[in-house]
Amino acid sequence: MTGSNIENDLRVGYTFDDVLLIPQRSTISSRKDTNLQSNLSKNIRLNIPIISANMDTVTESNMAIKIASLGGIGIIHRFMTIEEQINEVLSVKRSEGIMIDQPVTIGQDGNVGQVKELMSLHKIGGILVKDDLNKLLGIITKRDLFFEYDDKKSVKEVMTKDLITAPEGTSLDDAKTIFINNKIEKLPIVDPSDELVGLITSKDIYKRDKFPISSKDGKGRLRVGAAIGVREEDVDRAIKLTEAGADTIVIDIAHGHSNHTINMISKIKDKIGNADIIVGNVATAEGTKDLIESGADAVKVGVGSGSICITRIVTGAGVPQLTAISDCVSVAKEHNIPIIADGGIRTSGDITKALAAGASTVMIGSMLAGTDESPGVIVSRPNGRYKMTRGMASLGAAVDRRIKETNSIDEQEMLEYVPEGVEALVQYRGQASEVIGKLVGGLRSGLSYCNAKDIIELQNNSKFIRITGAGKAESGAHDVHIVE
Repeated sequence: MTGSNIENDLRVGYTFDDVLLIPQRSTISSRKDTNLQSNLSKNIRLNIPIISANMDTVTESNMAIKIASLGGIGIIHRFMTIEEQINEVLSVKRSEGIMIDQPVTIGQDGNVGQVKELMSLHKIGGILVKDDLNKLLGIITKRDLFFEYDDKKSVKEVMTKDLITAPEGTSLDDAKTIFINNKIEKLPIVDPSDELVGLITSKDIYKRDKFPISSKDGKGRLRVGAAIGVREEDVDRAIKLTEAGADTIVIDIAHGHSNHTINMISKIKDKIGNADIIVGNVATAEGTKDLIESGADAVKVGVGSGSICITRIVTGAGVPQLTAISDCVSVAKEHNIPIIADGGIRTSGDITKALAAGASTVMIGSMLAGTDESPGVIVSRPNGRYKMTRGMASLGAAVDRRIKETNSIDEQEMLEYVPEGVEALVQYRGQASEVIGKLVGGLRSGLSYCNAKDIIELQNNSKFIRITGAGKAESGAHDVHIVE
């Protein structure tokens, strides 16, 4: 297209506020009857179609644990050392499971100070003690440390030695009976030679009962993803993250339709075992096609649509999100590859529209940045409480990355850096479960309005109507003073 024929060749791009879903006669008795299961990637299915974004102000282990327990998945951001990111993945994997097959352990010659460090690092309340031959010797818990002020005191002096154990093959129901009868919280699993095999905790059973739709792998552990970039060292990062248990690796750069991204897919595809590869971000059918043909197991869609992203303003490039989703889905469905709608989600209605347009899941950032589970502290202002969020292409994020990578800042480089994101405060929202609960409730209602019992029916049944500015104004509360 050239300037001479721009008026004839221009398409119209739509985003969420440009359209509504036309209500249909519903046979859904209750919105509770709707099924929100959907594919994250080629081989991973979620119980709710929600992903927490791989942003350093949104997703670390606390957020990933919460989102997975609610049926979605969190993606650990990559703006930390490999070791730090591995520990975040391990924290999620060790938070819950049928059995923890690699529990944190220490030798009896260790000291109280080392135990405290391990508990803090892995966010756990108990450590098993074993000898060099993997024989179980005892356990040390936070209760054992309540009045221990001498960090040099040996583990042998503090640990509990007489343990109740169970044999390999013990079911969770059998373990629950042991917990109740013996009033204990941790149950080591041993083989016939008393060698340590794993650990079952009462918390695991409690969480199983409390969160019946949590997203779990084949070992009963919560699912978690981890993001990488496209540099050479990210190949090693991807390998180590999957070895730590990451269920999916997300290759994530602002302009995913690039040779760098395609080359990275081929570099890691055969090196990360069974983990699926999610790749993004793109906004076109062509970009989607190239990533899928290169081996992507899911494609992340959205260029410049996020609330803290200014890519479209800075570069002039992008596609309105609803049109981007529709275009990318047109190619992805031919290959049975899921599309993740990343960015622009502000309401549960936006989620319904994104899924109706063909996306299998949505990625959410700023809406979760204000919750308890996001990294960072609450900031008080005269008009309320807030938490910080920022685009990963913002100046602040770039400075932090440079300091972590080189322990220094090249002032000239920072002067020449052109941010494509901003830093901002978002309103404090309380627990992430409250935010997700409202989004899921609104989505279920959206399905019922479209006479869809699940997301596939939503995509097949939905009919969009374009609205005017007046229609948008009419859609929200109007002509009243809202009382909070």
